[in-house]
Amino acid sequence: MTGKETPEAPCMETPTGLPALDVDKAVATAFVVLLGLFLLAMTVRCARLVVDPYSAIPTSTWEEEPIN
Repeated sequence: MTGKETPEAPCMETPTGLPALDVDKAVATAFVVLLGLFLLAMTVRCARLVVDPYSAIPTSTWEEEPIN
């Protein structure tokens, strides 16, 4: 062997996967998206509670009870 690359041997500099596929970036993006959805759900829930606070309480807790 003379140390030269043969046509059968692949060059080490060629990428084996797609350069657009980055697992760490995909996991981080998915985490940020899920965190955003959770924040949106909590915002909607809190806004509904502020608009109508008595809807979250059962009516049996604030109705008057007969006194003996």
